[in-house]
Amino acid sequence: MSHTATRKILVTSALPYANGDIHLGHLLEYIQTDIWVRFQKSRGQQCYYVCADDAHGTAIMLRAEQEGISSEALIERVSRAHQADFARFGVNFDNYHSTHSTENRYFSELIYTRLRDKGHIATRDIEQMFDPQKGLFLADRFIKGTCPKCNAEDQYGDNCEKCGATYTPAELIDPVSAISGATPEVRSSTHYFFKLPDFAEFMQQWINDGHVQPQIRNKLMEWFESGFNEWDISRDAPYFGFEIPDAPGKYFYVWLDAPIGYLASFKNLCERECIDFDSFWQPGSDAEVYHFIGKDIVYFHALFWPAMLHGADFRTPTAVNCHGFVTVDGAKMSKSRGTFIKAATYADYLNPEYLRYYFAAKLTSKVDDLDLNLDDFTARVNSDLVGKVINIASRCAGFVKKLGGGTLSSSCADPQMLARFIAAGDDIAADYEAREFSRAMRSIMELADEANTYIAEAEPWVLAKQDGREQEVLDICSMGINLFRQLMVYLAPVVPTMAAEAQAFLNLATLDWHSRHEVLTNHTINKFKPLMTRIERDKIDAMIEASKEDLVEEQKLKDATKGPLTDEPVAAEINFDDFMKVDLRIARIAKAQYVEGADKLLQLTLDLGGETRNVFSGIRASYAPEALEGRLTVMVANLAPRKMRFGVSEGMVLASANDDGIYLLSPDAGAEPGQRVT
Repeated sequence: MSHTATRKILVTSALPYANGDIHLGHLLEYIQTDIWVRFQKSRGQQCYYVCADDAHGTAIMLRAEQEGISSEALIERVSRAHQADFARFGVNFDNYHSTHSTENRYFSELIYTRLRDKGHIATRDIEQMFDPQKGLFLADRFIKGTCPKCNAEDQYGDNCEKCGATYTPAELIDPVSAISGATPEVRSSTHYFFKLPDFAEFMQQWINDGHVQPQIRNKLMEWFESGFNEWDISRDAPYFGFEIPDAPGKYFYVWLDAPIGYLASFKNLCERECIDFDSFWQPGSDAEVYHFIGKDIVYFHALFWPAMLHGADFRTPTAVNCHGFVTVDGAKMSKSRGTFIKAATYADYLNPEYLRYYFAAKLTSKVDDLDLNLDDFTARVNSDLVGKVINIASRCAGFVKKLGGGTLSSSCADPQMLARFIAAGDDIAADYEAREFSRAMRSIMELADEANTYIAEAEPWVLAKQDGREQEVLDICSMGINLFRQLMVYLAPVVPTMAAEAQAFLNLATLDWHSRHEVLTNHTINKFKPLMTRIERDKIDAMIEASKEDLVEEQKLKDATKGPLTDEPVAAEINFDDFMKVDLRIARIAKAQYVEGADKLLQLTLDLGGETRNVFSGIRASYAPEALEGRLTVMVANLAPRKMRFGVSEGMVLASANDDGIYLLSPDAGAEPGQRVT
């Protein structure tokens, strides 16, 4: 497609669930999508990128209950954290919304009622798992057991992560409640179903029309040939979500309204920016709609979703683009090894644009898993971005400043070479368009090698020492700056922050795709500042240690909410001498404050009677900081200091825990800070 004909493009990434932190596995998708969107915008297309938090379901309801807050308060807090993480990684949504919104309620009801009125909704009584201990019907994700198709153990109640099969919880072998551990009872309840088989012929055509990658098409056809079931779209109260019209006590299943969240977020943007929503979503629209998703949710996006849209008189997606999973050093991300890395933890130690570039350097249009090999990551970023691209500007900028007063030469030293760099943009653009990012990065780095060879062979630093050759040096270095500008146009979708700094250095109004055709002559540039530093291995090691620390804090919280201590066996005996080594002291909480970026921690400044200690404690769920200041408590004073992501913790306060919360130990009146507890 020519870049002169403006395209109307809507792009989405899968909605992150509002019940946990963003980690590197998630980031692959948002970075892949963001690079593609930035490329489209650079080409001058009318392109919008929307997303939202997936904010409904039993998991959110239960977590909010456990924390003693409303579901609304929980999803609001998680949404803020998600958006902060995405911003740090340069993921630039045009709109970020929530499925718990008026727009999403409207579209969920609209799609449902249109399907119902056309006869595509069925109701019938089903036997369903009920947790007798918790007193609620169990959502599929809260039942675990053995897959009835491949016999993989510890699988969820709706689909198997090992073989991809979908089934009903009743088909699971040896099911248990993931909430209480109780054996579920079977009870009867009326449920609402989307009649997916009504759309079998339409879906077969849609799948074969090139809307999904070949590997995904093959998987979908396997499911197709084994026959479709009607899809259960309702859940019983109590449930955090939208009630089904005309069905009191029945709620839309979270997977019904989650993809509708794409429509809702876009509608929210359309209202704000006066965009014509219908021109994107009506049948026969000339707009393009792309969903970027992980391979684990293809069933919902490439079967249920197009069928629902078609049945409710909306257009279907242009394409559903699937990617694989992230592995680290060749293995599944692991909490215990510190390779299950949260976005915030990574960004505390390393430049997010290192990761954006590394992902781009390895991403293809296929569904293969992507391995973040930490040694290769270090070598690749240091060699390509710092050693090749930035090196061109840093070698040339000083001579332009010194010999041209900061103004580039009035002529181009090698017009043919520059023309070749400009022409290369067409193939690089085709690779971006096709999501063949790794091929695009290879082409860009081949150009960078060529530029470095040109400068190395011209040796401006040698010529600069010879009288009368100043103009020659300025011409060579001006050529180098022009080549650097070409590379930054091509890299801008991948490393936007670095590109913005390069744009400021180059003194340019834009680095969009077409701007590369203008040769920079008699053009004044600004002082060069280093655009990126090298990755240091010790930063990676510190990040991995911090990720292990995250696991310790998570475990402490799990332990704190596990139940009364009387439920647990007493630990193994220790002798009196060992016990006497523990130095327990009375401490006054002089100051307490929230820890930015930590959901569970409070930072306490403890007064030990003339000495203060800094302690991080996982008690945030139960205490507001202002309620703690001035209180006496008991601390372990001789615990070795422990380096955490947020600072050094110099001890531990004592607390007990049960189902209702965490309780700090407090001494009776008369105790004084610093006194030993005996």
